[in-house]
Amino acid sequence: MSAINTTETHPEAFLLVGIPGLEHQHIWISIPFFFAYTLALLGNCTLLFIIWADSALHEPMYLFLAMLATIDLVLSSTTLPKMLAIFWLRNQEINFYACLIQMFFLHSFSIMESAVLLAMAFDRYVAICKPLHYTTILTKPLIIKIGLAAVTRAVTLMTPLPFLLRRFHYCRGTMIAHCYCEHMAVVRLACGDTRFNNIYGIAVAMFIVVLDLLFVILSYVFILRAVLQLASQEARYKAFGTCVSHIGAILSTYTPVVISSVMHRVARRAAPHVHILLAIFYLLFPPMINPIIYGVKTKQIRDHVLSLFRRKDV
Repeated sequence: MSAINTTETHPEAFLLVGIPGLEHQHIWISIPFFFAYTLALLGNCTLLFIIWADSALHEPMYLFLAMLATIDLVLSSTTLPKMLAIFWLRNQEINFYACLIQMFFLHSFSIMESAVLLAMAFDRYVAICKPLHYTTILTKPLIIKIGLAAVTRAVTLMTPLPFLLRRFHYCRGTMIAHCYCEHMAVVRLACGDTRFNNIYGIAVAMFIVVLDLLFVILSYVFILRAVLQLASQEARYKAFGTCVSHIGAILSTYTPVVISSVMHRVARRAAPHVHILLAIFYLLFPPMINPIIYGVKTKQIRDHVLSLFRRKDV
């Protein structure tokens, strides 16, 4: 098998174990993963189609939502097809460079998702705290710049990782105890001094999560203060109601991250499959649930979906 062969610096391929300790249950585990991935594809593609087809939805809030849907599609599609191939076909082999590319896309788009959620918080802040200036502040050129900044930040932070991993010798085997190429799972197989990789990975994760989440919380502090200053309870309810979908998206994205982080520290002796299942949950849950949140809570999108079903009934 080519995973056993090595070049001077790295193996030709790795073998992805899947979920260690649960190999005999891979077929059963794959069923909810397959349905979740199918829902993510259908939901996010539907969102993108509705936003593209309806010119009334070519507004900042929906353009950011389109960015989020695109990122969710890439995130889930980067890992799930290969994961299902492992579960169904026992196709565990992944080329060394394909592994690095998967890792790069996975981590880069995770960073982009965090940036887009921050941009959506800024959108809600402007809409509620500066409603008269909404259209003059959040112009299409600014939205494009925000999107490019999100991509640039992610690519800049993640580009060093493949090059850092490429320089290592891998003397600890070629079996990755995971069902996709995650940075630290690959680093564990490397020989030599990997301290920089460890520190860099943790520093980037902390920088992104803490900084972005801090600004999101700060935005909502200003939003809450502005909402509480509104005269009537109905106006307060209506204003804050426009934020419910975004809050749901934030919770669906950051809650698995926090749970996984706590589990790594509190339950260090937990079986490896517990941490891997949490990591998969983080990848699958937001892409699956975000279209549902926005479809149910956003009137314009909900009405558009209902109109599609009415046309089928006619």
